[in-house]
Amino acid sequence: MAPMKILGIALIVAGTLALVYGGFSYTRERHDVKLGPIQFSVKEKETVNVPVWAGAGAIGLGALLLVVGGRRK
Repeated sequence: MAPMKILGIALIVAGTLALVYGGFSYTRERHDVKLGPIQFSVKEKETVNVPVWAGAGAIGLGALLLVVGGRRK
């Protein structure tokens, strides 16, 4: 399979996931206080929102790559 087709499919999948879920979250651990051997840490949940235009743009670009990749044989 051509690299452009693989990239196109990956963009379509990523764009669809961005539209369905609207973003993703992850946990970040911070070390706030160190007192000798004692260490206090805080876990924070961070959320990243993916704009609708970015998901739709990824789907459109992926479709374009599939069409262009199909013509270049």
